[in-house]
Amino acid sequence: MQNTLTQTLKIITPIDGSLYYETPYADEKQINQALIQAKSARRYWASLSLEQRISYCQKFLTVFKQKEQNIAKEICWQMGRPQKQAVGEVTGVIERAEYMIACAKHALADVTIPNKPGVTRFIRKYPVGTVFVIAPWNFPFLTAINTIIPALLAGNTVILKHASQTAKCAEIFFDCFQQAGLPEGVFQYLHLTHNDATHLLHSNDIHFVALTGSVSAGKKIKSTLSQRFIGSSFELGGKDAAYVRHDANLDHAVENLLDGAMFNSGQSCCGIERIYVAQKLYVSFVEKFVDLAKQYQLGDPTQLRTTLGPVVTTKAARKIRAQIQQAVTEGASALIDASLFSKADPNSCYLAPQVLVNCDQTSNFMQEETFGPVVGILPVNSDEQAMQYINDSPYGLTGSVWTEDIERAIELGEQAEVGTWFMNRCDYLDPALAWTGVKETGYGVSLSELGYRQLTQVKSYHLIRKSLNVA
Repeated sequence: MQNTLTQTLKIITPIDGSLYYETPYADEKQINQALIQAKSARRYWASLSLEQRISYCQKFLTVFKQKEQNIAKEICWQMGRPQKQAVGEVTGVIERAEYMIACAKHALADVTIPNKPGVTRFIRKYPVGTVFVIAPWNFPFLTAINTIIPALLAGNTVILKHASQTAKCAEIFFDCFQQAGLPEGVFQYLHLTHNDATHLLHSNDIHFVALTGSVSAGKKIKSTLSQRFIGSSFELGGKDAAYVRHDANLDHAVENLLDGAMFNSGQSCCGIERIYVAQKLYVSFVEKFVDLAKQYQLGDPTQLRTTLGPVVTTKAARKIRAQIQQAVTEGASALIDASLFSKADPNSCYLAPQVLVNCDQTSNFMQEETFGPVVGILPVNSDEQAMQYINDSPYGLTGSVWTEDIERAIELGEQAEVGTWFMNRCDYLDPALAWTGVKETGYGVSLSELGYRQLTQVKSYHLIRKSLNVA
């Protein structure tokens, strides 16, 4: 294990580039103690009734809601989302958690099998043990809650490692659970270096790993886990696409797709990065889209007037600018003059929103995740061409069609190589539906009743009354 005695975790806020928070990484003793406490708490926590575990989680939500304004402030300062928008993350956490609580009884119930004469048969679900959640910075509470609540309700203990950029969010989670009276060791967090996080994956006291992060991180963790027979889930990259059909409500599509592309400065796994528009609507769509994009207020995310904040780091900003510049060099046209936004600065985290047209479908810009406030728009001549372009991607998280024809929307959805297919909506997680992806987006399921499956192990019971002879 790496010696972390002299290392500290530092959060540099994208708002002004200053040091916002500094704290030591967990040392070897703290890491081992966390594993011991999680192991010690497992038996007691699993022995509680589901109703008791639900009660603790409901108390957590009450405390979490009371901290709404402080949580919004922390999201703003740690990763740069406008504070007035960050409040919505609290609402989203409560929506998802409440649904997972509501469906827990049915999801965790025994699977009943019709009995044979003299034979009782059923399948019972048990916790897997300790779940290691590795959470990202872009939606620091929403992404983590997808696993934390169902893991706890299923009777598991949880250790959370948050992205260094949003490390204080892990502490907020812990404080809320503490105030809810959660027994010691049931939920913990560790601030870990990458090396120490990798070391933890080898521990026999970790029984499931849930990662939301990059494709490269997913491949490294998958490789590390290849020598262990434990479960894992990976929500990784995305290059989500939308198709605006000839019969779409144009204004509705423009408004919602722009929000889907620009919300959180484009830093969303299911954000819209590609838009394919029926040739009939293409010119009008692009004009309306660009005009509306120019109305964003780029600036200090602590200010109420700001509708577009900085991206998370100067490194991320450089990568986004480089991808845009490469696309323009290859023939794409950038339709928004960055000088319209006084806060836009090539040496900072502040990027003007951007729309690219005349892109090559095979270009890096249309194939690789950008994770910034920029989108590419291309015309298409048919449903067939639109679906070909949508599926021409190494990723498959979500896709959407904008149309008035629900039957056709379902038909196109059956062709789409994605985990979620929307009609007239995008960039949203419905907690009643399975959240999953295909291809290099990863595997595994969170949310919905199906989200409990990977967090439980099953045991089959086949019980014969010895007084009877059963074939």
